[in-house]
Amino acid sequence: MSEASTQEPGAAAGPRVRPVPAVTRSIAILRLLGRGGAPMTLKAISQELEMVTSTCLHILRVLVEEGLVKVDTGTKRYSLGVGMLTLARSVIESSPFPALVQPVLDKLSSAANVTAIGVEVAGSDHMVVLALSRSTAPFRLHVDVGSRFPALISATGRLVAAFSDLSDKELERRFKALRWDQAPEYAEWKADLDAVRRDGYSMDRNHYINGVVVIAVPVFDSHKRMTHSLVAAGLAEQLDDTRARTLAQDLQSEANALSQLLSARS
Repeated sequence: MSEASTQEPGAAAGPRVRPVPAVTRSIAILRLLGRGGAPMTLKAISQELEMVTSTCLHILRVLVEEGLVKVDTGTKRYSLGVGMLTLARSVIESSPFPALVQPVLDKLSSAANVTAIGVEVAGSDHMVVLALSRSTAPFRLHVDVGSRFPALISATGRLVAAFSDLSDKELERRFKALRWDQAPEYAEWKADLDAVRRDGYSMDRNHYINGVVVIAVPVFDSHKRMTHSLVAAGLAEQLDDTRARTLAQDLQSEANALSQLLSARS
């Protein structure tokens, strides 16, 4: 993993973001510890992130001092600290979306036996799972609250692309970097964006995950900007075209109500 990041070429106009390696490395460490779950040694962390061991150690010491990381003095293994809970709670309390969407997800998941997910769109780069309700179907998506995904992947990705101001060149560049089970052709994917704008929802069948249908609808703020998405995922054999369209309509109804609630609170 690269130790520093720069603004992507062809990205939408905005303030110039100058690389700050110490910050980038610190975030990389926190994300690595969050993904793995199991405590890790200094050597394992530095190797995974391709970071100089001494640099990694200095950053870890600061993170430990701040309570964001803890270290077992016996095993010398590092894991996330309780200080992360304070930050996470602050994020949740500052946004009404998780509390508002959870009953909606539970209802949709129970009624259609799908995994229902509430996603925040973090610009045109990433989406973050803020809430979810799992199905009882014999499959499990590798997703948890806090999971991050490239913004243009799967059904929600089509929404982000459809309602963004990214150029065709930038859309194609980002599309080519995505990982799918069965990647669609770019021309097919690009044509889907017109259907998304027309129909108000997006559907991915077998592309992102083979054998799975993912349906997503946008949630807009008071300025008509897409800020969140409601997503449902189920087995393709369970969600034929008729059932998928019905579920999409149910998602749209709930998303419209959420948009109004969020706009009223903003």
